[in-house]
Amino acid sequence: MNGKELSTLLIRYTVLIVLGLFNLVAFYYIFTPLTIYPAFFFISKIFEDAVLVSVSPTPAVLFNGYIARIIPACIAGSAYYLLLILNLTTPMNAGKRAGSIFFLFASFLVLNIARITLFAALVPVGFEYFDATHEFTWYFGSTIMVVVIWFANVLIFKIREIPVYSDLKSFYIDIRGKKDGN
Repeated sequence: MNGKELSTLLIRYTVLIVLGLFNLVAFYYIFTPLTIYPAFFFISKIFEDAVLVSVSPTPAVLFNGYIARIIPACIAGSAYYLLLILNLTTPMNAGKRAGSIFFLFASFLVLNIARITLFAALVPVGFEYFDATHEFTWYFGSTIMVVVIWFANVLIFKIREIPVYSDLKSFYIDIRGKKDGN
């Protein structure tokens, strides 16, 4: 591993640690408005009486006699962080990394907005459908979305390395080479 590769690796892992130390504030700051306003737009196309209100501490959408609070779990900041962890712990060049991060975040954002809109559409049909769907996606859906998006990313960007493992393997090869006198 040369000096440039080592510095890139240190930067990648430092970014992850710094973002993790601040309780994912950056993800929620960026993705809360990017999630709420498009979700409200689509909900207002389904329900003409939809209104976006600020109910401290979380925004909410009033529609058809119902209120939907968009809480931090709906924004799923930890899912964005997990996608970033997968990206930054995988060796790749800067151009591929930038495209990959954009794809990962944009894909999750679009699917998350669609999920919130779908939940809003299910509420008037019957709370039992909403509750069952919401619980399923709460426990399994977000994880499945992250996995599917990551593997789509791997295919689209032709990523051959494995998160964390490829970095560790590179270190091992370097250490072994130095130990053998290479």
